[in-house]
Amino acid sequence: MTKHRIYTMSVASVYPHYVTKAEKKGRTKTEVDKIICWLTGYTQEEMEAQLEKQTDFETFFAESPRMNPSRNMIKGVICGVRVEDIEEPTMQEIRYLDKMIDELAKGKAMEKILRK
Repeated sequence: MTKHRIYTMSVASVYPHYVTKAEKKGRTKTEVDKIICWLTGYTQEEMEAQLEKQTDFETFFAESPRMNPSRNMIKGVICGVRVEDIEEPTMQEIRYLDKMIDELAKGKAMEKILRK
C-alpha cells in the first residue's frame, strides 16, 4: 500500500480493526477512544463526528484540535520501522496511533500508554 493510499483511507475504515484488536486482548473500545482523543485532542463527540464523516487520515490529523505534545515520547518499532525515525509527519502520526493500539493490545497500562 502506498503512502498516498493510506492517507486517503478513512479513519472509520480502520477504526473497527483497532477496536477488534483491543477487544481480542480483553481491552475496550473506550480505551481505544481514549488513546485517539489523547493523541489528537478531539473530544469523544468530535472524534465520532470525524468517523461519521469518513474523514481520511491526512485530514483527521491536520484538523485535530491539538496533537499531544507528549506523543514524541512514543518510541519503538511498528511494521519494521522505528516510529521516532519516520520523517513524513502524517505517516508518523498514523504510526504513533498504531503503536499505542499495539501497546494496548499487549496489556500495557493506560498510564504508560498515555505517557503519564
